[in-house]
Amino acid sequence: MSWIVLAASAAVSWGLYGASLHKGQTELGNPMRAMLCVGIAYFLIAVLVPAVALTSQSEWRNFNFSGTATATIAGALGALGAVCITYAFRAGGSPLIVMPLVFGGAPLINVLSTMIVHPPRNPPHPLLYVGFLLAASGAGMVLYYRPQG
Repeated sequence: MSWIVLAASAAVSWGLYGASLHKGQTELGNPMRAMLCVGIAYFLIAVLVPAVALTSQSEWRNFNFSGTATATIAGALGALGAVCITYAFRAGGSPLIVMPLVFGGAPLINVLSTMIVHPPRNPPHPLLYVGFLLAASGAGMVLYYRPQG
């Protein structure tokens, strides 16, 4: 499967995440019940799938401290994001507001943090900063013109 199909699949999955989580929280009556279900799903998918894959490939060796620590921090950041979204909904935020803020801000933070962790060989094109403004404006427009409900 090509990387573009996988990236599009991630966008679809994460695009459906907020509305699904909010609905689950509402139906379960307590946001922490929904967060527990998210954790179970994370375990089933993010622990069992790679465990089976690593076993089938005989790749259970050669873990190093730096890579393991960095990947674990990345996982914690992902889980922390899910917790923050859960609490944002619990505090009264709507998926129509919370998720555009998350998904509008995340690409900007991603590019900036990636440029720090993996410095580019050449300075970024000036239109990158125009792209930042357009992304922020786009998120703002989505928020401003969101369906009322």
